[in-house]
Amino acid sequence: MSADSDRDLAELYLAGVLPRRWRHVQGVARRAEAVAAHLSPADGELLVNAAWLHDIGYAPPLATTGFHPLDGANAMRELGVGERLWGLVAHHSAAIHEAREFGVAEQLYQFRDEQGLVRDLLWYLDMTTSPDGQPVSFAARMADVRARYGPEHFVGRALGPSMGDRQAAVDRALRWLVDAGHRPDHT
Repeated sequence: MSADSDRDLAELYLAGVLPRRWRHVQGVARRAEAVAAHLSPADGELLVNAAWLHDIGYAPPLATTGFHPLDGANAMRELGVGERLWGLVAHHSAAIHEAREFGVAEQLYQFRDEQGLVRDLLWYLDMTTSPDGQPVSFAARMADVRARYGPEHFVGRALGPSMGDRQAAVDRALRWLVDAGHRPDHT
C-alpha cells in the first residue's frame, strides 16, 4: 500500500468516529514524512505508512479484541500489506507491556518486533505527539497518558514496566535524528 492509500484508510476508519485519535495520527504521520527524507526510500515509506496506520485498531469495526495494536495488526495482515508493517503496528510504543496487562501477549507475539531504527522512530514520533497532533516532549506525553488512563487501567499499569523500553527507543531515535541532521520539533 502507498502512503496515500494508508492515509485514506486511516481517515475512513478514524476521522468520523474518533476525531481526536485522527488528529493524533495526522500529527504522527506529518512528522514521519519529515523524518522519512533521512531514511532509505523503502524505510521512509514504511515509517510513513506505519505512522498512518499505527492506531487504526481503535476503529470500532476493527476492534475485535479491544487491544488496538493487535486489532490493527490483524486488520493489516488481512489486507496483506506486508509483514514489517504488521509488526510495527502490533508492537508500537512498547505494546507488549500493555498486551501482558490486557491478557493478549501470546497473540501479539505472532507478530515480529523488528527492534530497529524504523521501529524506534515510530515509537518516538507516537510518544512525542499529543492526542491533538502537536509535538510534545516525551515526559509531557507520558504524563498525559498517565493522567488520562489512571493507575487501574491496563495502560496505566503497564507504564512503569514499559518506561525503560520507551525511554531507550526515544533516546536511540533522538540520537539518530541529531546525527542525521534532523532537528527535533518538540520542547
